[in-house]
Amino acid sequence: EIAERGYAAHWKYKGVSRHPDVYERWLDSVREILENPNSDAVEFLGDFRSNNLFNEEVFVYTPNGDMRILPKGATALDYAFGIHTDVGYHCSAIKVNNKMVPMGYKLRNGDQVYIITNKNQKPSEDWLKLVVTGKARAKIRSAMKEEHRRKGEIWREAMERKLNGLKVDFEKSVDLMVKHYGMESHADLYYAIATGELTIPEIFKSYKVELGKDGSRYLVEVEEEKEEKVTVELKPRKSRKPKFTGKPRLLINGEPAERFNYTFANCCNPVQGDDIFAYLTANAGLKIHRANCPNATNLMANYGYRVMKAEWISTTDTTFVADLKITGIDDGPGVIERLTNKISTMLGLNIRSFTIAGDEGYFEGKVSLLVKNTDQLNLAIRALKNLDSVSTVTRVE
Repeated sequence: EIAERGYAAHWKYKGVSRHPDVYERWLDSVREILENPNSDAVEFLGDFRSNNLFNEEVFVYTPNGDMRILPKGATALDYAFGIHTDVGYHCSAIKVNNKMVPMGYKLRNGDQVYIITNKNQKPSEDWLKLVVTGKARAKIRSAMKEEHRRKGEIWREAMERKLNGLKVDFEKSVDLMVKHYGMESHADLYYAIATGELTIPEIFKSYKVELGKDGSRYLVEVEEEKEEKVTVELKPRKSRKPKFTGKPRLLINGEPAERFNYTFANCCNPVQGDDIFAYLTANAGLKIHRANCPNATNLMANYGYRVMKAEWISTTDTTFVADLKITGIDDGPGVIERLTNKISTMLGLNIRSFTIAGDEGYFEGKVSLLVKNTDQLNLAIRALKNLDSVSTVTRVE
């Protein structure tokens, strides 16, 4: 039937004709995807074929009692995007049958779903792991592309000001940087700056301005020896007195880490128990990253010669900073007390900082904890999730 009549015919006639609006709603979603110039129509069709075509449906209800039909395996977040793109984008919490559930909750027949939105909420790449429908995936990808473009544009302007100040050609200079870092486009460079993977001062450490015979100014890369000199300075020296007392926290290439100039990367905040590696920066010593750091793939792929083995040494007297994002329902002035009581009294953890903001019955907070290892951190996350008013607890990457 698919070969003779196509996907739409199969969808319409495979047994949902008792709900004639299903076909029309699906066509609406296809039309919406194809009319969006930022969407990948081929990718959407692939998602639809994989996740919708050969599955059964699940029937759920809106708070008003209207029935919605989604593919079996669809999540609460899929439902939100099915209601409206803006509802999906700003979905901050979800109730199913009057009970708070995670966004990735798999819907079941008869569920009544209520979406709580917040204008400050935005999609993240992690959301792609929480949805199965083609529409939701396409919309999240589209939002991510726009967010990358928006963030990158800010740093494009900063880069342009810097290069104009040096009186060098903007386009040629950025082309040189893109090639140097093994990137595909200017946008990749700007986004790397926006996420903290690179900084403008760090980039310009690798370049100097030279004058051409015609008096023009242009950037050239500094001599390779300068980078090697930095590497030599960071190697352990037998005559160098260690800065640490007692047991070291880390080993780097088999040596006590305190013999090196190292810091923990702010982009991923490693905690004892995380898989880690050390990365030799151009001018800031060694940075310790989590193995699943958002920047890890790029660093290892393009700068493998700067990556060093790092491992934890078991200690009981060392604490690490871990940031958590907490969202939930603001049901009164007792929210803060319940959160801090759970963290400080019941779990015995020290709070380094705590910020919280409420809006239209919804709250979003960020707490920095001092923990000894990932076991302690995961225990805190599970305990906070069990609070009735809490919707989500995630570690800030």
